[in-house]
Amino acid sequence: MTTTATARKTSLAVLVAAWAVPVFVAGQFALLAGIPVIVVLVGTLREPRLHAVRWWTAAVTAVYAGSVAFWLLGPGDAPSLSKFLSPVATGVFTAVGVAAAVAHHIARRRSAE
Repeated sequence: MTTTATARKTSLAVLVAAWAVPVFVAGQFALLAGIPVIVVLVGTLREPRLHAVRWWTAAVTAVYAGSVAFWLLGPGDAPSLSKFLSPVATGVFTAVGVAAAVAHHIARRRSAE
């Protein structure tokens, strides 16, 4: 009896959520980006073979958590996270989200080969 090691790939839900993060942030729905951030984080942590994308997932999670913390704890009176983020912060957040989504996309392609 032979056993074959099946290469698990990034699930489609995690991949879609990874691409949804920069879309939500760029589209001024930064607070709602927390939902796909959680999906990406949980999906990445549940799959032990996704070591390559864990750093990118951690980066997106840290940027999101830091942004929310600064918004809630800061002295500003912005009514939403999107209004609180400066254009530079929005660009950085979007860029990190795109980099994480590309990393997940590459990991999915490599595991399919």
